[in-house]
Order: sequence, then structure tokens, then C-alpha cells
Amino acid sequence: MNLTELNRVATAMVAPGKGILAADESSGTIKKRFDAIGVESTEANRRDYREMLFRSREAMSQYISGVILYDETIWQNAADGTPLVKLIEQSGAIPGIKVDEGTQGLPMCPGELVTVGLDKLAERLRKYYERGARFAKWRAVIDIGSGIPSMTAISVNAHALARYAALCQAAQIVPIVEPEVLMDGDHDIDRCHEVTSRVLNKTFQELRVQRVALEGMVLKPNMAISGKKCARQASVEEVAEKTIRLLKACVPAAVPGIAFLSGGQSDEEATAHLNAMHKLGPLPWGLTFSYGRALQAAPQKAWSGRPENVTAGQNAFSHRARMNGLASRGEWQSSLEKKAA
Repeated sequence: MNLTELNRVATAMVAPGKGILAADESSGTIKKRFDAIGVESTEANRRDYREMLFRSREAMSQYISGVILYDETIWQNAADGTPLVKLIEQSGAIPGIKVDEGTQGLPMCPGELVTVGLDKLAERLRKYYERGARFAKWRAVIDIGSGIPSMTAISVNAHALARYAALCQAAQIVPIVEPEVLMDGDHDIDRCHEVTSRVLNKTFQELRVQRVALEGMVLKPNMAISGKKCARQASVEEVAEKTIRLLKACVPAAVPGIAFLSGGQSDEEATAHLNAMHKLGPLPWGLTFSYGRALQAAPQKAWSGRPENVTAGQNAFSHRARMNGLASRGEWQSSLEKKAA
């Protein structure tokens, strides 16, 4: 393991003013997104859509540090035969790959899930590295509900995350460690804060046990935020303050950076929260975004599967990337959204 190189890649992934595009939706998830805009989810359409994003010169070169790909996408070529991985590299961004294989029910823990995919992961990572991937992603899912999460669910998912991270570093790939506490449910922000604290503490305990070098990883957590069904939605300022307090208590300064997931927030909410956190600096680690839906909802709608809409889709993507790039420096203002509209 070359830790200097891992640290260089991890640091580049959280460079000021840039963030990570999560374009790693499974075939099932992207079908739902395409259904919403009336586009058939064929392999060709999925490739055309992602090619449109990766050829968005302004967004990719100025505001995107890396792209998380799905297994199908990393092997695809653009319409002109150029590997999609090469398009990402040519823009100056780093190609990455989602390596978990989804979730399954956790035995003896009703309503809880464990992420799977560790079998043969070492072999898959070697092939992904040869294809050009320099970082990977593994998502653990923790739900908040009546009597959950159990310590069992937190422990098993933290253990799997740490095993995945160790395998990545052995393959010279930077692991994005993603323990996501879902914002579904009616819990308040304090309950989210408490559960996320338990999840992060257990995750870092397991990372140490598995001898993962913290300098060669990126954390992708949820924000401390109210559940979607909670009667009282926390303000932007409260989300920022409680999230930063949580991270300072749980995340060692050795970690180069934290790239938030949007987790079901609207485009503008995800941007506003990130921006407000930067106003609470200085911070011990780089702080940026690793958004999927919050970067892609607008370009998907603008594109709608029509070749003549490619420019409109790219413009929408560039706008959202720029807004989040500004937020990752604490320089975003809501008036910039209105001005663009």
C-alpha cells in the first residue's frame, strides 16, 4: 500500500470548490428516475445520459473532483467509442466505482438491513483499478424507527464498512466510507444526532481494528437533520451547527475530507446546509459534497431523453455543480439560484 498516493487522491477528492458526482445509481434506481421523466431505461439511454454529464466541460473541469460509477457504466464506451472512464479523466476528475451489492435483511433484527458484497471484492477491485478507478464506495444503511437501530445492525454494518475499506487500500484504491443514517421517519434532529454519533463512533472503532489508514479514506456521512415526517423541521443554521458539532466529536482530524450525501434533501436544501457549515470554520478536514439526486434531478428533467436537449441538460448540471462548488467554500447565496432561474 502506497499511503502517500492514497492520501493524494483522497485530498484531491475533497479539493476546495469541488465535490463528487454520485452517478452510481443501480439499474433499478435509475429506472425510477427515468420513469419520472418518461424515458425508457435502456443501456443506450443510460449511457447517453451519463455521457451528457461527463461531457459537461464547465461542471466537470471546475466543480467536480470525482465521479462514482456503477458497474455497468465503468465498462461502457461513449457513442464515439471513447471509454466513459477516459472522458472523466480528460476533464481532470477522478473515476470511482460503487462496489457494494446492495442490502439484505439482517437475521434476528426485524426491519434492519446489512450491506453485502465482500465475497470476491479483492478480485473485483483489481479489475476496477486496471480500468482506471482510483476510489470506491460502499454504503451502509441505518434506519431510525421504533426500537431501531439495534447495536447489532450498527456493529455488523460498521464491521463490513471497515473490511471493505481495508480491501480497497490493499488494492491501492481510496475507500469512501458511507454509513448513512436515513432521514425517512418522524424522528427529530436530536434523535438523528444521537444515532449518527453511535454509528460514526462504531465505524471508526472498526476501521482502527481493521488497520485502515485514516489518511487514505474519505467519509461520506448524512447530516444531522430532521426526519422527513417530523412535524418540526430544523432550520439551516441548526442543521449546520449540530452536524459540525457531531463531526468534530466523532471524526479524527487524520481523515482528509468529508463529502456529504444529500440523502433525500431538495437540491437547494443540500446546497444551503453545506454552505452554512463552512461558515462555522475553520474545520479540521475538507468538507464538500458527494451528491447524486441533488446534482442530477435538474439535468435529468431538462434532458428528458431528447438529443436536442443535451445542451439544456448540461447547463442545468453545470448550474447545480457551480452552486455546490460555491457552497463547499461557504460562498453560496440563495439569490444566485433566483438569478439563474
